[in-house]
Amino acid sequence: MQHASNKSAPSILAVAACLAAACAAPLAAQTVDDGEAEQVTEAAPVDPALQAAEAALQIAPVFDGHNDVPIQLRSRFDNQINTFDFADTTDTGATHPQGRVMHTDITRLAQGHVGAQYWSVYVPVSLSEPEAVQMTMEQIDVMKRLIDRYPDALAYAETADDVEAAIAEGRVASMLGMEGGHSIGSSLAVLRQMYALGARYMTITHSRNTPWADSATDAPEHGGLSDFGKDVIREMNRMGMLVDLSHVSEDAMMDALDAARAPVIFSHSGVRAINGHARNVPDSVLARLPENGGIVMVVALPGFLNEDRRDWYATREAVQARQESLFQGQPGVVEAAMADWDAANPEPATMISHMADHIDHIRDMIGVEYIGIGADFDGMPTGPVGFEDTSGYPQLFAELARRGYSQVEMELIASRNAIRVLREAEAYAGRVSDMPPIETLIPTSE
Repeated sequence: MQHASNKSAPSILAVAACLAAACAAPLAAQTVDDGEAEQVTEAAPVDPALQAAEAALQIAPVFDGHNDVPIQLRSRFDNQINTFDFADTTDTGATHPQGRVMHTDITRLAQGHVGAQYWSVYVPVSLSEPEAVQMTMEQIDVMKRLIDRYPDALAYAETADDVEAAIAEGRVASMLGMEGGHSIGSSLAVLRQMYALGARYMTITHSRNTPWADSATDAPEHGGLSDFGKDVIREMNRMGMLVDLSHVSEDAMMDALDAARAPVIFSHSGVRAINGHARNVPDSVLARLPENGGIVMVVALPGFLNEDRRDWYATREAVQARQESLFQGQPGVVEAAMADWDAANPEPATMISHMADHIDHIRDMIGVEYIGIGADFDGMPTGPVGFEDTSGYPQLFAELARRGYSQVEMELIASRNAIRVLREAEAYAGRVSDMPPIETLIPTSE
């Protein structure tokens, strides 16, 4: 269902201030009329780690690398958003086949101290390239329209200066990122036009290969990037569009780092040393990030964080495949067997501590300067326990505080590293502004 419009939603800063005041206000002393001593209600215990997190996020609000609200607008509302209420989406369960409520709204962004967000204009890899190009433009359109409807809370942004200005005004700086090279139809001209429309990063692949780049979750075709794929990296650098290496194969990561002249990002990834999923970043690639200057924006998706959860899922898939082989044409029998298996084998819980383990590994291996956050809200069923939606960032940073991260380190992770990377990409583009556009055409063999 759709909801009443709320164009006059309060700014993020105002909402956050009200929430902080409500939490901080002391309970009033109660004086008894007959002169008895005042009775003061004892305040709830204060969590020093949460206080430290709140202090860091007040100064450096979160700049998150990946949020999938745009595809939720399409799948739930057919991009018909004139009466959609983004101030509060907690009643959107009826618009999802499994009853899932959206993870994101203006109120919870404020509670989470989110100051800037890359909104992913993802489109499915099942589309043909021309269809993917059109749908990407439609997703850019719907997100821009949503931003425009909430000028007090959201601010469209294309540059690091725009981001910092919006944060200073108490609005969420709203940038756009393409998720998958299929969105450009194997055309550098389309890539340039997507940049002109506001896309400021592109994930080189999604879950399948493109005609010029290998995905982490598909059979290799190119040994990483083709020659055309390397020109895609160079043209993105020339314009100042960030190269996003989440989803790509290890060989493609290496090829991109070889070709790149500006920092890369992993907009929503974990590390393979903690969870072996192919979507995560191997140590061989992490070791090269300091030279490049890029960052890993750590994801909150449980299957990429918790190795026990990954193993549980693989076992479940094998059990289901066996049941389907044994009981072909009998879906009811398979469904009953899987219900029994699920009851006997509950999914392992994924905690905020699992996400912090990935952050620890990056810090310990290459330093805190190469870490960001890219939760992937509204692109997954749920985040870890305690970090199920965009209100939960303070709990993540409280966990980091408990592990000894300083306020400066938490500020770097929250947003300062992400802004630095954006500035460095812009600076490189400025230095090569006299370089002509690359005119390579993809070979017909690709």
